[in-house]
Amino acid sequence: MRVGIVGAGATGLTAAYDAVKAGHDVTVLEASAEPGGLAASIEVGGTPLERFYHHSFRTDRAMIELVEELGLGHLLWFHRPTTGVYFDGQLHDFSTPQEMLRFPGFSLLDKLRFGASSAALKVVRDGQRFTEVRALDWMRRWAGRRVTESIWEPLLVGKFGSHAEQVSMAWLWARIHYRTFELGYVHGGFDQVYRALLDAVTERGGKVEFGKPMATVRQPGATVLIGAKDGSSYEFDQVIVTVPQPVFARAAGIPTDDVLWRNQYLGATCFVLECDRSLIPYYWLNINDTAFPFLAVVEHTNMVDRAEYGGRHIVYVGNYVPRSDWRFTTEPAELLERYLPWLRKLNPDFDRSWILDWHFSKAGYAQPIVTPEYRASIPSHRTTMPGVTLATMSQIYPQDRGQSYAIAMAHEVTDRLGLSDRRA
Repeated sequence: MRVGIVGAGATGLTAAYDAVKAGHDVTVLEASAEPGGLAASIEVGGTPLERFYHHSFRTDRAMIELVEELGLGHLLWFHRPTTGVYFDGQLHDFSTPQEMLRFPGFSLLDKLRFGASSAALKVVRDGQRFTEVRALDWMRRWAGRRVTESIWEPLLVGKFGSHAEQVSMAWLWARIHYRTFELGYVHGGFDQVYRALLDAVTERGGKVEFGKPMATVRQPGATVLIGAKDGSSYEFDQVIVTVPQPVFARAAGIPTDDVLWRNQYLGATCFVLECDRSLIPYYWLNINDTAFPFLAVVEHTNMVDRAEYGGRHIVYVGNYVPRSDWRFTTEPAELLERYLPWLRKLNPDFDRSWILDWHFSKAGYAQPIVTPEYRASIPSHRTTMPGVTLATMSQIYPQDRGQSYAIAMAHEVTDRLGLSDRRA
């Protein structure tokens, strides 16, 4: 079959890999100039580095299996990095259950409820039972008000802003249930995974065309027609669309009141700072102070040796914000200057001169807002066009994004369409 894949991220390239291995004629159309989607990379010290911080968990079986299949298993190392929380003007260790229970201001009852509620969420296997429950309501009831006000509420407000009270407990369950203290990283960058997929597709006769944003998708008869914004056009027997559902809806001419338009997304912004010294003593620092203009600071080189990046300390400063927010629309150089005083709160010795170079990236559709109503508005993989299948981040519920879930969804879709020989 002539198979078209829209998007060269984790879902798109994995679907292309499945289909080309099964002998199909595959073409991937990617809007940007590089593979990887939200896991696309820049180069620091001669080494690829993700534009937005990425790692894997021990539970990410689909990613681990694909890395092994591509011959990159020896590069996937698991670490036990440190985690901290900035709260009430101070940094607090938060890497182990014992450190979590020593969080300041918790009574013995608070500690018991915090531990018991977290353990319960690890045990519950089907988080969809929490779909219609609001996360903060559940946490106030079971973890207690003090724990919720100190830990969960600042994190949800920092991430979802005005939508925090509406976030489904199913979403928070997935964060707690599946995550592990050990984090995996493909040393030399996840870019190697996407380049290996790219090579595997093209070596088998598939094509990957960059700079081809989709403008239209139609199926007037048996053939699916894709029009790119540069005026080029393509004909396929089957198409898998992996771009965000609003992008697909516009290309398909779906009315704005259709189900595909109901789900809301936040944008993501992220600085990568190349520093001459360490900024924080952790790999991951949650900012539990809603006055801060950013959500998390991740010092990548507190997990991965900075020798891989020319000796520089790599620090991410990340955020999820509406696309109309000033942190999304402000020019990057100005935005960085506005962030500097807040970075100094995390480390009073910090100075602008520590930053030797920096990079800025943003994505318009990076974080679905998972409310109790969200599940009911998730579109089917099947679309109104029989030759077009939708496979996008909104469909991995109750997860919201993640390389491993994207890979697993690609396998599921190609299996369902009969485009894969994985079951042979």
